[in-house]
Parts: sequence; C-alpha cells; structure tokens
Amino acid sequence: MEVNYCDVCKKPVESPIPTRTLFRVADIDICESCRDDLELAVKTTIRGKQPFDYGWFDELSMKVLREGIQKGKINIKR
Repeated sequence: MEVNYCDVCKKPVESPIPTRTLFRVADIDICESCRDDLELAVKTTIRGKQPFDYGWFDELSMKVLREGIQKGKINIKR
C-alpha cells in the first residue's frame, strides 16, 4: 500500500489515485479537501475580476497554496 502526504495539511493519503484523491499543482501534492479549499479561496476573486486571464489565475492559485503550506491549511476568504 502506497501512502503519500498532502503538502498543505500533512495528512496521509493512502492508496492515492491521481486526479481523484491526490492532485499535483506545479510541484505541490494536495489532497482532495485542500483542493476544494483552494477552489473556494480563489472563486471570489475570479468572479470579481474581468476579463479572465490564466496568468493571474495561476499566480493567485500558487500564492494561496504557498500561504497554505506555511500555515498548514488554506484560508478561505469570504
């Protein structure tokens, strides 16, 4: 049985299935719950910014992930 660890919350992911239970963003492995938190964290910014651009979206996602790694969780801004 293979076990990987989420880089954000440090929880073990047993028998990981890529793109289902373990996600790779750039060089960061994140679990399903952290991925959901990441999507919620960037959703409010995405809705308020026009026009959409993948450049700033990628920068925002990486910024939220780096902050999450330092704090041990992804903060969801509402």
